[in-house]
Amino acid sequence: MQVGSPAFFHIFAKMKIFLDTADTEVIRKYFETGLVDGVTTNPSLIMKAGRLPDDVYQEIKDIGVPDISMEVMGDANEMYNEGLRLVDKFGSVATIKVPCTREGLKTCKALTEEKIRTNVTLIFCASQAVLAAKAGATYVSPFVGRLDDQSVAGLEVVRSISELYRIHGIQTKVLSASIRSVQRAIRSWYNGAEICTMPPKVLEQMYDHILTDKGMEIFEKDWQEVVDTNFVPVSNVL
Repeated sequence: MQVGSPAFFHIFAKMKIFLDTADTEVIRKYFETGLVDGVTTNPSLIMKAGRLPDDVYQEIKDIGVPDISMEVMGDANEMYNEGLRLVDKFGSVATIKVPCTREGLKTCKALTEEKIRTNVTLIFCASQAVLAAKAGATYVSPFVGRLDDQSVAGLEVVRSISELYRIHGIQTKVLSASIRSVQRAIRSWYNGAEICTMPPKVLEQMYDHILTDKGMEIFEKDWQEVVDTNFVPVSNVL
């Protein structure tokens, strides 16, 4: 595959970064980099923000984020109606986030029939991901970190889901969640996840490498010497 070809860029278009936070100032900071593709929220993050959910969603939308996972709670009927309300209020940026439960998958199926994007969360095994895909989920969110906490290889679950979907031509996308380190994000993409949602501190760490820092120190020192000595390039002398 030739670098620069449409197929080449299509591959990298699949490798997306979502921020897992309800802190709108942080979202604004990182979205302005052009590197963030979406935002995921949950009741715990909303509670931490100390604001009403709709106020948080509206500000994230105003920032320009095109894909915001908004979690709904309750029985299937309650989640469905809340999902409709959120889509009616926030439009195409709204992805309705439902749990991988019997009621949640009923809701997912009903919302999918209304052509509404869904994110099935709290996925901990491939069998749950199969059911979510059957319900028409846009995304499934396997929780890598929480699986690791239980001495289960979270990345292996990501790989199993990705491979199952590939074999059977399933369009549901794997959105790797509960990412606690850069290494877990990179390995999630390596194991087939198309999206990683991560806390801001992990995204910040993706920039950093000690050799980059050392290289910049050398370049800056040398450049300052060029400036201080009024260095003239050979081409200008000639």
